[in-house]
Amino acid sequence: MRRLLLAATALLTQGCFSAGYLAQAARGEARLLLDARPLPEVLADPATPPRVRALLARVPAIKAYARAQGLRATRSYDRYTDVGRPAVIWLVQACAPLSFQVRRWTFPVVGSVPYLGFFDEGAARRLAASLAAEGLDVDVRTPGAWSTLGWFHDPVLSTMLPPGDAALGALAHTILHESVHATVYVKGQSAFDESLADFVADRLTVPWLVGTLGPSAPEVRAWEDAAARGRAQVVRFHQAWQELDALYRSAAPDAEKLARKAAILGALRAELGLLGPVNNATLAGYRTYDTGGEAFARLLQACEGRWPRLLAAVSGLRSGDFGAEQQEHFEPALDRLAAAGCPAPRG
Repeated sequence: MRRLLLAATALLTQGCFSAGYLAQAARGEARLLLDARPLPEVLADPATPPRVRALLARVPAIKAYARAQGLRATRSYDRYTDVGRPAVIWLVQACAPLSFQVRRWTFPVVGSVPYLGFFDEGAARRLAASLAAEGLDVDVRTPGAWSTLGWFHDPVLSTMLPPGDAALGALAHTILHESVHATVYVKGQSAFDESLADFVADRLTVPWLVGTLGPSAPEVRAWEDAAARGRAQVVRFHQAWQELDALYRSAAPDAEKLARKAAILGALRAELGLLGPVNNATLAGYRTYDTGGEAFARLLQACEGRWPRLLAAVSGLRSGDFGAEQQEHFEPALDRLAAAGCPAPRG
């Protein structure tokens, strides 16, 4: 808590919006930390629902597995916070209506980011309305997890325990994903950071489930099915992004671009059965994740399939290894590492 307060005080020297935003983030994080209970206490509490107890009992094994793969050992996820609501934060993203020029915000430590997270839904909706009034496409979504990249003692959150048999896989994936962030984080390169975390977590979750429960366990099949559906949706979103990007770069009149955009997004919503709105901000958000998969695979092969070697190699990357801030196409940086034989990090 002392570190959190010192960090918040330092960050309040930023501009008015930044100060207000960072203050609400500090308050929200403080609430999560204050409400957190040690896992042994939660597991021993007779009031803990059996399903929650069974899932939380697996957390130490997931953390040990993460460490064995070369991920940084932290104090995170040895406590539990019942958030008391379906969402812990609301993420706001914004994008130009006829290009994929994403609105970004810049803060100390993390650099520029293409989204803002709010612990209060009303504040998120107000910012979304303000951005929409500027003529931007806006998307508001609710991720199940929230992490401070290992800076603070992050607890397991109740929102990390979704319903259904896929819950254990989802919990393991989230802990592995966030552990990657605590291990490797390049300032101002969100697409790289998130894609790396997903690449590692995607490929480590099933082996852990199978090794723990066996290949025919319902939890394994449920997670594999859920992951396959997620991958198919991401592929379809990326296809729509490419189609729209080509349209926006064309010489067609804006009115024609808007009409074709509406048709493309309408067809996408119908095909995937999506209930909420889909716009450029939605697609740009998905673009931040699951990019560069083939280049990551080439690097893993150069590292002889050994995760500690891959993580050691990418931990040497710095902002200067990328062509620009928030680089969307970062494959050249990975291919240079692969060509060099998966080198150890510098310094």
